Amino acid sequence: MTNKRQDKTGWAGERPRPRIKSSHEKVKAGPHGSRAKVSARSKTAPSMVPEGEKDRARGSRKPRPAQGPREDASGGWSAATESARDTAAAIAAAAIDKKAERVQILDVAGKVDYADFLVIMTGRSDRHAQALAQGIEDELKKKGIRPVAVEGLPQARWVLMDFGEVVVHIFQDDARQLYDIEGLWLDAHRLPPPTPTASE
Repeated sequence: MTNKRQDKTGWAGERPRPRIKSSHEKVKAGPHGSRAKVSARSKTAPSMVPEGEKDRARGSRKPRPAQGPREDASGGWSAATESARDTAAAIAAAAIDKKAERVQILDVAGKVDYADFLVIMTGRSDRHAQALAQGIEDELKKKGIRPVAVEGLPQARWVLMDFGEVVVHIFQDDARQLYDIEGLWLDAHRLPPPTPTASE
């Protein structure tokens, strides 16, 4: 039986093990031979992940364009973007076409950082709430807009649809009274919902 001895590179007769680098930093030589730690995230090599996907993975949204408050058609002042306003109006119109009750559009731009508008409505039953969510999704898909996330569909007591700048809340009546989102945003400006189409 032979005894193996260990040297600086590993056991005698074995290949040396490679040095394991840290997952969050790398070492590079400084100007006078000193070694400085540099974050791996500071590398300038192009990423294979699209920029929007990286933002979504980090849970952040794209920065809003610099703009001051503007007066909207109803006489209120808002920091909301026009695209968000159009999306909110399209969602409300699709909901009204599917017989949603008590549709409200709340302008929360500048009050929260996750949306410009909240669109709140009531469905008469779980099947009606599901139909509202499906109708909104189908109508917005025609405009090239898809939800980032949809939650609460199986029971449909409270369905939440995230369209980025606009968040939709579809409640059944008891859940709407319980959570009272309108009451939380009494100071938010209300936009008038669109009128039903002529076919209604």
